Amino acid sequence: MKTLVIGSGPAGLIAASTAANKNNQVIVLEKNEKAGKKLFITGKGRCNVTNNCNEREFIANVVNNSKFLFSAINKFSSKDTIDWFESKGCPLVIERGNRVFPESYKAYDITDALVSECRLKGVSFHFNEEVLSIDKTGDQFKVYTKKTTYFVDNVVIATGGISYPATGSTGDGYRFASNFSHTIVEPVPALTAIKIEEAIPKRMVGFTLKCVSLNVKDGKWKHNEFGELTFYEDYIDGPIAISTSSLINRRDVNNIEMEIDLKPALDEQTLLARINRDIEKRPNDFVGNLLEGLMPRTFMDFFLDNTFFDVDEKCTSFSKAKRIELVQALKHFKLTYLGLNGFERAVVTSGGISTKEINSSTMESKLVENLFFAGEVIDVDAYTGGFNIQTALSTGYLAGSIINERTSH
Repeated sequence: MKTLVIGSGPAGLIAASTAANKNNQVIVLEKNEKAGKKLFITGKGRCNVTNNCNEREFIANVVNNSKFLFSAINKFSSKDTIDWFESKGCPLVIERGNRVFPESYKAYDITDALVSECRLKGVSFHFNEEVLSIDKTGDQFKVYTKKTTYFVDNVVIATGGISYPATGSTGDGYRFASNFSHTIVEPVPALTAIKIEEAIPKRMVGFTLKCVSLNVKDGKWKHNEFGELTFYEDYIDGPIAISTSSLINRRDVNNIEMEIDLKPALDEQTLLARINRDIEKRPNDFVGNLLEGLMPRTFMDFFLDNTFFDVDEKCTSFSKAKRIELVQALKHFKLTYLGLNGFERAVVTSGGISTKEINSSTMESKLVENLFFAGEVIDVDAYTGGFNIQTALSTGYLAGSIINERTSH
């Protein structure tokens, strides 16, 4: 028997090593010059390989099609991933938020462990070999590359999405799946920065607001994220913007309302009482100084550019109506949403091969026997924190184990 794995990211590598046995020759085709090219840039090269959480917590961090992952994450959990890498001589460390990294903080060590296991199992690697198309005649697949044609019994498509296209993720898997009549849910960027209309002052570029809430709404639907927000020329970034992007990327841009709560720990009544106390303490002070006590000085120019407060006004003349207006501005500072940064900067792709056409218990196509999918090419995506790489590993492991079971006798 022969199995061909297309793609050498984490999903493809673990699928290949798991599928290999004495009766099943496994070949990995990779159009890049080396394996795991995208892994090398994840976590700024440190590679957040998984999240040290239980299965229930893991599923809660999957944004789209979480139920589809039940079988895969139970077959190969976060704990299994940690045990797997440490048993291969790649020690791991756990950081804030249960994020798991190689002890060396080098993505290379994760890729090296996966590749080494493949080679130990007899997997063959063919680098710089791009797949052009895939056909199936009878029980055999014909896989055409620029160099030759392969005749194989099983195919695993683990080509990734279309985020970071410079690493070779250019949507090839969608094309292969489409040729077998699979439905492709439109790919959109996920875990990326959010574009806004408001002009950011030069002195504020790179500035981070801490302990704020980013609130978004689309009709009756609404969501908020608490944490840090960083400003750039024409977009907002940082943990809460990135998480929010994965929740609004499939919604109509024109329907999204977005605002920052600069004082999420205080309700409006409590905040108004604080402002009143501050004014009572220094009635002859200026409004500008009052504002400096309510927000970082670096943010104040941007705040004033988008509100109507006079910094030179005396607090004594700052009316009750203006104080209420200030509370509203602090709790509901409006931003105009223009969309998301493109795939070039997106951590992952949301969308891909419809989960409705994939058997979640095997990762096998429901349309074509012995055709499997693994990783980001599937319409499943999650928050940051190691959940997306774990999804790749879990789906790849499940596909590989099913192939191994079928070919081992």
